[in-house]
Amino acid sequence: MKKAENIIVGISIGDLNGIGSEVILKTFDDSRMLELCTPVIFANVRVVSFIKKTLGLEIPLHGIDHINQVVIGKVNVLNIWKESVDLNFGVSDDAIGKYAIKSFIEATKALKENQVDVLVTAPINKYNIQSNDFKFPGHTDYLDKELEGSALMLMVQDNLRVGLLTDHVPVNDVAKSLTEKLIVQKIETIKLSLSQDFRINKPKIAVLSLNPHAGDNGVIGKEDDEIIKPVIKKLFEKGTLVFGPFPADGFFGNSQYEKYDAVIATYHDQGLIPFKTLSFGNGVNYTAGLNKIRTSPDHGTAFEIAGKGVADYNSFKEAVYLAIDVFNSRIEYHEISKNPLKTKEKQL
Repeated sequence: MKKAENIIVGISIGDLNGIGSEVILKTFDDSRMLELCTPVIFANVRVVSFIKKTLGLEIPLHGIDHINQVVIGKVNVLNIWKESVDLNFGVSDDAIGKYAIKSFIEATKALKENQVDVLVTAPINKYNIQSNDFKFPGHTDYLDKELEGSALMLMVQDNLRVGLLTDHVPVNDVAKSLTEKLIVQKIETIKLSLSQDFRINKPKIAVLSLNPHAGDNGVIGKEDDEIIKPVIKKLFEKGTLVFGPFPADGFFGNSQYEKYDAVIATYHDQGLIPFKTLSFGNGVNYTAGLNKIRTSPDHGTAFEIAGKGVADYNSFKEAVYLAIDVFNSRIEYHEISKNPLKTKEKQL
């Protein structure tokens, strides 16, 4: 297993007019973080230094021009552009969006080529990143195309894990998006992630209903009875500990989520509203199901407070922690999978 500080964490800078740079710098302003990993920020050292000075931070930065110049135990900034950038904190700017995507694409390339071990992405603005070269709703969709596997958004905070059957899909398209193939794929993806990424041997998974009261036997919609229930029954009979569908209001209201290792919501807000209410800004967005590890904080660019030095960096710090934990969990999982005797020894 790699030594802690030798775990290289690639970091995409996000929208420079938002709070991304601030939460990155505040996270690594604590020198103890450099005992856990070595960060590489994909940006420009002069720009990051300007932001550091604006925020009144004293964190030392190490500028490099090539990834092979990374120095273990320092906050490395890889210069992926040379020109100066005009910043205007709190403003959505198409030009700034191009730098956000340039950083993300270069960091993803480094992840694919094993030049960094994990990727942590700072928030982007989904409107100003769009161009002829980048036509994706966000990070997850691009990573799904570039990496091996099938991406699934999994929100994580301690033992609370909420995944999504559909993510950036308009509400009026959710019902027709729910197919047996999709539901099976998402449940199997979460099941594998819980085993290899979170060290859970026999994970218990709950699925939320699409309709209020799980459709009330078809009175308020038939999708739960006709699509979701049969899939859950079939997978359960094959040995997957999956249960539901549960009406979302009672499920969270009665704290039923505490009985399960993961919860799968049918659409974005059904899962993220209760998650963000319960996680109090410490949640992490983890892209499960891929051959590489990517995490991000559970918040956006927060233009309204950008440049003021008041951003809470806990979610970004937790994203770094989770990326490292998953990296180590996967090494352990693959070692055990290669040597089944180790599994037997643990059971004795």
